[in-house]
Amino acid sequence: MKKVLDHIGIAVRDLENSIDFHLNVLGGTLIDRYKSHAVGVESEIAIIDVEGDRIELLAPTNNSTSPIARFIKQKGKGVHHIAYRVEDLDIAINELNDQGIRILENSLRTNKHGRRLIYLNPADTEGTIIEYCDYPDQI
Repeated sequence: MKKVLDHIGIAVRDLENSIDFHLNVLGGTLIDRYKSHAVGVESEIAIIDVEGDRIELLAPTNNSTSPIARFIKQKGKGVHHIAYRVEDLDIAINELNDQGIRILENSLRTNKHGRRLIYLNPADTEGTIIEYCDYPDQI
């Protein structure tokens, strides 16, 4: 199945400064900004478009349970994940299973923009957090 780069997620400590940098230095446009209170997400997210490429800035809203807070504590701020768009997430998950690539089952969800997503197990990706996503409402 074809995979296309969808966005890059960046873990940040200071969302305001990060937005400012992406808008004023990189010339980006703020597409959306929202908080996700979902268990296992607990983040404030800013979506930036830079010349057609998408960046998600991710700031933890709960320093004890947010996976972004955990990531920053372990690895520091910076690139958190790389997301690839697939045509059909269910088929892509089956292909991963056939290839022996595990997914993080509890990460399957749909975000406020209708993007269905799942994370691959970093133990099977040389430590890189990879998201697969699709947009079923845009078909």
